[in-house]
Amino acid sequence: MGFRIVKLPDIGEGVAEAEVSAWHVKVGDVVREDQPLADVMTDKATVEIPSPVSGTVAALGAEAGQMLAVGAELVRLEIEGGDAAPASVPDSGVAVAPEVARAQDAAEGQPAAALVPAADGLEPAQPAPAPRSAAAPKPVEPPKPAPAKPAAPAPRPAATAPSSGPPRPAGEKPVASPAVRRRALEAGIDLRQVRGTGPAGRIGHDDLDGFLNAPPEETAPAPAGRVARTGVEEIKVIGLRRRIAQRMADAKRRVAHFSYVEEVDVTAVEELRAALNQRHGANRPKLTLIPFLVQALVRALPDFPQMNAHYDDEAEVIHRHAGIHVGIATQTPSGLMVPVLRHAETRDVWNSAAEVRRLAEAARNGLAARDELSGSTITITSLGALGGIVTTPVINRPEVAIIGVNKQVMRPVWRDGAFVPRLTMNLSASFDHRVVDGYDAALFVQALKGLLETPATLFMEA
Repeated sequence: MGFRIVKLPDIGEGVAEAEVSAWHVKVGDVVREDQPLADVMTDKATVEIPSPVSGTVAALGAEAGQMLAVGAELVRLEIEGGDAAPASVPDSGVAVAPEVARAQDAAEGQPAAALVPAADGLEPAQPAPAPRSAAAPKPVEPPKPAPAKPAAPAPRPAATAPSSGPPRPAGEKPVASPAVRRRALEAGIDLRQVRGTGPAGRIGHDDLDGFLNAPPEETAPAPAGRVARTGVEEIKVIGLRRRIAQRMADAKRRVAHFSYVEEVDVTAVEELRAALNQRHGANRPKLTLIPFLVQALVRALPDFPQMNAHYDDEAEVIHRHAGIHVGIATQTPSGLMVPVLRHAETRDVWNSAAEVRRLAEAARNGLAARDELSGSTITITSLGALGGIVTTPVINRPEVAIIGVNKQVMRPVWRDGAFVPRLTMNLSASFDHRVVDGYDAALFVQALKGLLETPATLFMEA
C-alpha cells in the first residue's frame, strides 16, 4: 500500500491560490481515476479537479470555503502497490482516515489511536470500554406506591353557572363593578374570559371566585396566538456567494457611482419584436428586448467611447475598447453571474438573441467556460417583469457603465393634443464618475432612448 498526494494544480492566468468551494468526496470514499474530487474557485471561474488515480481518500487538505495555495496538498489517496511514504500527521482541521493514523503511529512506534473529526479539529477517539464480566442480576425493587392525590376543593355554592370560556361576543365590554375589576386586575385575570351570572351578564365576586377555583381542566384555553420564532440559521459564505460579496463590496467601495434614469417609449420596438417573433418564431430564436438594447449599444457606443472602457485605478489608466463585449447579468441557482456576449458589433439581432440564450443556459447549468465569464466592457442587467420602476445597478468593475432594464408599464401619454396609451419603460444606468461626466452620461442614455423609440434606426447602416 502507498499514498498519492494530489496537489492543487496551477490553474493558469497567474492564479496563486484558489478557494475549495465544494467537495465531491469524503474520507474513506473509494474513487476511480478521473472521478471529480473537488471544485475550486478563482476570480475567473470554478474548476473541477479530477482524481489522477484510483484509490481510497485518506485525507482532505482543506474544508469547503478555505483557501489553498497552488501546489498545496488537496487530497491524499491510499493506493494499491508501492511503498508507504512516511508522512506527518496533518494539521488540525484536516480530516484523516483512521487507517492512515494507525499506519503513521505504527511507523513511529506509537500506539495506534484513530483520529476522528471534531468540531474544533481532530481528537483521538476514546477507546471502547472493556466488556463487563457476568454479574449477578440486580435485584428488582418493588414498585413504590403512587402518592395519594389531594382532595379536590369543595365547590363554592355561589358558583352555580359555568365560569370560564368566551362568555360574550368578541369586542363586547364586560360588565363589572370597580371593585371586581380591581380584584381581577390584581389577580391578572382577563374579565372577558369570565362568565357573568348577574343581570345583563354582570360579573360579580362570586363569578370571579368560581373562575379562580375552577379546576385546570375546566378552564378554557386562551385563544391561540402567533408563536414567536427564535431560531437562527447560520450559513457560511463560501464559493460563488463569497466571490459575489467581495466583488460587490469592492465595487461600492472603490467606484464613484452615480445613476441616471430616463423613461423610454418602447411601444414601437415591442410591436416590432412581437411581429418578428410571430413571423419567424418557428425557425429562429425568440426575441426579447435584450437583443434590441444590444443593437442600440452597438450604434451608440462609437460616439461615446468613454463608456466602453475599463478603468485601472491602481495604474490610473483608462483602457477604451474598440470591440463591444456586453456582459449579460444572469441569475443562477448559485448566485449572480455575468456571461459575456463577445463582439456584439459583428452580430445581428437574431444572432445576439441566440448567443444570449446559450450563455444564460450555460451559466445556469454551471457549464459556462472560464473565458465566457470574463472580459466584458459594458454590462446589461434586467429583472424582466420584476424589474421595478427604478433600479440603481452596481458597476461591474473595472467597467465604467452598466445599463439596467426595468419593467414595462402601459401609461397615458399626451400626444398631438390627446392622451394615448403607450408602453413605457425606465432605463436605469449607473456610471463611474471618476471617468464619466454627468453630461456625457445623459447624452448617452438619450441616444439609447432615441434608438429604441425609433427601432428602424437600429437596422440602418451608418
